[in-house]
Amino acid sequence: MRYRSTGYNVFSISNTILLSLLSALCVLPLLHVFALSFSSRAAATANIVNFWPIGFTTDAYVKTLGNTMFLQALWHGVERTVLGTLLSMAVITMAAYSLSKSVHKFPGRQIYIWIFVFTMLFSGGLIPSYILVSKLHLMDTLWALVLPTAVSVWNMILMLNFFRTIPQELEEAAHIDGAGHLRILWSVYLPVSMPSIATLSLFTMVFHWNSWFDGMIYMSNPSGYPLATYLHSMIVSDNLSRAGVTLESIDNFSNRTVKSAQIFIGALPILLVYPFLQKYFVKGIVLGSVKS
Repeated sequence: MRYRSTGYNVFSISNTILLSLLSALCVLPLLHVFALSFSSRAAATANIVNFWPIGFTTDAYVKTLGNTMFLQALWHGVERTVLGTLLSMAVITMAAYSLSKSVHKFPGRQIYIWIFVFTMLFSGGLIPSYILVSKLHLMDTLWALVLPTAVSVWNMILMLNFFRTIPQELEEAAHIDGAGHLRILWSVYLPVSMPSIATLSLFTMVFHWNSWFDGMIYMSNPSGYPLATYLHSMIVSDNLSRAGVTLESIDNFSNRTVKSAQIFIGALPILLVYPFLQKYFVKGIVLGSVKS
């Protein structure tokens, strides 16, 4: 058995305790929302629900799934996340492939990279972005939510560094077989880059799913809100009708339980997707840090 010093054991125990506390800080609020969503109106109103439902009932979920505004916002959120992730990954993958080439193969490569980096450090600002989207007639459309954020320079740089670790012999062998750049990208680079693609796809999905501010700016009609914008407006405005609780049903439902049900449903898709990408995510943490 390998000898472990006292300092190593102390660090290991302290690290375990610290990570356990951080995990609890992340999980306990979600458990509270979950318990509140299944609790009765009386328990929620009395504020006695902690991490276990009191007066178990599914009325909040029945009301939520029957709320047309919520279902519409959920569909818009799914549309935005799927389209935004596919578009962003396609753009940054092709850009990273081009910029991963050496200066001899791609003259002026450094100039293009610095142009991208400049846009990451300095943006035009909120008002010019709004004017640009308005002049392009993208207001109240799904494209207003996905096109301005299609190019994530940070993700592109991570992908670029990962591509540069791929042995050049693979590309040269494909060139000898008559493959072009698109074929090499599709058949050589992408199959060996699944950890990086999965990790950056997860980052992009979380960004689009949780983004609420641009939906509030570019959507003048609440019926076009994605789910994150809908939940934000519902919680901040405390609007009972937007939460699906009418004056006629206020005696049977609690606004807090319905809100908790909608918030938990909003967090559920990411919680379901993450376990399938976790094995790639662990590998993708070290994107481009090791030279093959």
